[in-house]
Amino acid sequence: MLPKKVMIFPPNSLILYDLVLRFGHKPLAIMSKIGEKVRNPEIDSPPINITYEEPRHGVKYCAVEVPSGVRGRMALLGPLIEEAEAAIIVDDPDISFGCSGCARTNELVIQMLYEKNIPILRLRYPRNNDEAREFVRSIVKFLKSLNGDKG
Repeated sequence: MLPKKVMIFPPNSLILYDLVLRFGHKPLAIMSKIGEKVRNPEIDSPPINITYEEPRHGVKYCAVEVPSGVRGRMALLGPLIEEAEAAIIVDDPDISFGCSGCARTNELVIQMLYEKNIPILRLRYPRNNDEAREFVRSIVKFLKSLNGDKG
C-alpha cells in the first residue's frame, strides 16, 4: 500500500512526527508549514512570519467571529487537515510533548478530523513507563495497519 498522510496532534510533536516517518508515512505537522513561512523570501522579518492575510485564510475553517488567533492557527492547520488520510491524536499531553497553545483551536481541529471519517488513533498521554510502552505499541500497530499489516 501507498504511504498515508497522517495528521499528528499535537501538531508540533516531534515524537509523533518521528514515529510516523519511521513507519513510512508522511507526517502532517505544523512545523513544516511554519518552516515554509520562515524561509519564504516574501516575509521580511521572521519570527514575525504571519501576514495580514493569514487570519483571513483561516475564515475558510471557522467563523469570522472567533478570535484572530484561532483563525491564524487554522490558516496553517486547515490545509493539513484537508490533506490528512489518517490521524493520531494524543489527549492531555505534557507541555514538552507538544502543544498548540489554544484550547478552542484544539477542539476545532479534532472535530474536523473526525468529520473527515478517516482512520484515527486517539490515545491518552502516558504517565509512567508501562503506559509509555503501550502508547508506542499502539501507535506502531496503527501505523502498520495503515499499510494493510495485521500485526
